[in-house]
Amino acid sequence: MRHYYTADAIRAAEAPLLASLPDGVLMRRAAYGLAAAIARELRSRTGAIAGRQVCAVVGSGDNGGDALWAATFLRRRGATATAVLLNPEHTHAKALAAFRAAGGRVVQAVPPGTNLVIDGVVGISGTGPLRPAAADVFAAVEASGIPVVAVDVPSGIDVHTGAVTGPAVRAALTVTFGGLKPVHALADCGRVELVDIGLDLPATDVVGFQAADVKARWPVPRAHDDKFTQGVTGILAGSSTYPGAAILCTGAAVAATSGMKRYAGSAAAEVVSHWPEVVAAPSASAAGRVQAWVVGPGLGSDENAVTALTFALNTDLPVIVDADALTILAAHPHLVSGRDAPTVVTPHAGEFARLAGAPPGPDRIAATRRLADGLGATVLLKGNVTVIADPDGPVYLNPAGGSWAATAGSGDVLSGMIGALLAAGLPPIEAAAAAAFVHARAANASAADPGPASVPTSASRILAHIRSAVAAL
Repeated sequence: MRHYYTADAIRAAEAPLLASLPDGVLMRRAAYGLAAAIARELRSRTGAIAGRQVCAVVGSGDNGGDALWAATFLRRRGATATAVLLNPEHTHAKALAAFRAAGGRVVQAVPPGTNLVIDGVVGISGTGPLRPAAADVFAAVEASGIPVVAVDVPSGIDVHTGAVTGPAVRAALTVTFGGLKPVHALADCGRVELVDIGLDLPATDVVGFQAADVKARWPVPRAHDDKFTQGVTGILAGSSTYPGAAILCTGAAVAATSGMKRYAGSAAAEVVSHWPEVVAAPSASAAGRVQAWVVGPGLGSDENAVTALTFALNTDLPVIVDADALTILAAHPHLVSGRDAPTVVTPHAGEFARLAGAPPGPDRIAATRRLADGLGATVLLKGNVTVIADPDGPVYLNPAGGSWAATAGSGDVLSGMIGALLAAGLPPIEAAAAAAFVHARAANASAADPGPASVPTSASRILAHIRSAVAAL
């Protein structure tokens, strides 16, 4: 499990170490880990460290000190080290002295031929975009194609929200210390490496699944299971206008778990022709035994759709509400208020705005938490980084690692997967987070099939890769 910490939590954990260690030891510990990560990056790009050129762009405070110490360690290993001081009067004095003593040179601009730039402008206390002087430096760096290693966080990106409101550093690698911060999931930080500096961090309620966490939770048939004990997923989706949504949603439920799938809707003939293992029923009330309902993809918003959503939400079963059903729910929020059984809603930004009365804005974690608390439901806010919140509970972040899932019908696939996991008995936030994790893996794999080059994908192709994505766990 990945844990994400606020800047205040990191500083609080650093305080006892700073009080117990000699002055500067904790900074040099962090900088040594930073230098080791940069050395690996240099070797992977150029094959060596000695003779390569590294330039640190240095702001005031400890972040700049980390960058200078790292450049010093690299200089001692044979690299040519330079530094651009953005605020010379407030540069970390001891780090600068060590840098100069090791043969590092202070320069006015990143020299031509530099192999790698260290972003030491601002750290986890920084706010807002890059100031003009730093923005000019990094615009030139980007134009030259020089890779950047960011210290703790790419400067100019908000550490808690990942928001970019102006010029910001584009990092190939971000090296952070002690614990991950929300920005490392919410924004483009390049590859992220965590350096252990000995912090004793408390539990956090902002987390993210790793492959081992999903593997441990994904349903696998046990020796005495049958089709009913593994979970029966009921699906209320599709219409004569949108039969494809029903096919995608139901097919994803079939691919996600082994149990049983029951379809109740007007696209039964199309669904069964694609998925003959699905049991079709003329209506939800006639579907028989069901352990979770998926409602909404391609359902429309007419009276029949309202009836279907009302039926599902009036049961004591877990329900996932998606797509057209979210439009209905926005107009009839009383349908979910006070519900005791688990409810998962899966809006994209536009649907979120209808449900919440405003778009999520730059702080997607806080916005998702507010909507979850207001609805009394688990909320999955779709995006390149999926944000999932339980009412008065934790938040799960799932960075997709790409935007291949941003294609029509992809959400129908995700809702079918979540419904199948709910039917199998996973808690709602874990069902949503595990499905989002595998969905992203399937989307990325579908864009690389049949070869390594990324190619256009589709919801049908994502669906076809669910089983292999699960198998890869």
